[in-house]
Amino acid sequence: MNTLRDPQVASVIDRMYDESALQMAQLHQRGPELRRLGSASAQERADAFSDFYLPVTPESGRLLYSLVRASRPQTVVEFGMSLGLSTIHLACAVRDNGSGRVMTTELSATKVTAAKATFADLGLDDLITVLEGDALQTLTGVETVDFVLLDGWKDLYLPVLRLLEPQLRPGALVVADNTGLPDTQPYVDYVRDPANGYVSVSFPVREADAMEISCRA
Repeated sequence: MNTLRDPQVASVIDRMYDESALQMAQLHQRGPELRRLGSASAQERADAFSDFYLPVTPESGRLLYSLVRASRPQTVVEFGMSLGLSTIHLACAVRDNGSGRVMTTELSATKVTAAKATFADLGLDDLITVLEGDALQTLTGVETVDFVLLDGWKDLYLPVLRLLEPQLRPGALVVADNTGLPDTQPYVDYVRDPANGYVSVSFPVREADAMEISCRA
């Protein structure tokens, strides 16, 4: 069984990626304005990008699906839902595994509303818990974690990981997107240091960028 190939799910994923591609020109036009947000708060950045997908690549989505199918996690935590493309891939894998749940976080209320509607339309909402707000607060009550996707603001990767670390099962997978970006360097240095308890590898997913896939040893 592969829910990603369900005609309705596949159609929505294709539409969302098409819309995301069309947004790239807008992102380039707003480049100077958006670069000034580097010193803004996470909430201000989330509000500025409330209409943009900012998704994982289609190949990354299929990789996430495959990793969840193979590792069979009971609790998947996603930092940075955006409009839900990566969440759909994670939830499809959980559905096909026959057990498990996805907990996802998002600061933008606009995105939360839109993503919840999409999840409901696809019949995946029973597998997904959406936590609206600051992930460093909303994730404090999470218990045992088997799989983590980090795809929110890059400077928060390490704080979110450190928050979740006490709850990570041995063998848990932590996948971080866009680790070719400078803001992720503290995170990358941390998971590649054997003293911190991970076996970590960089996986190229687009030109000049990568995902870091780390196993809690």
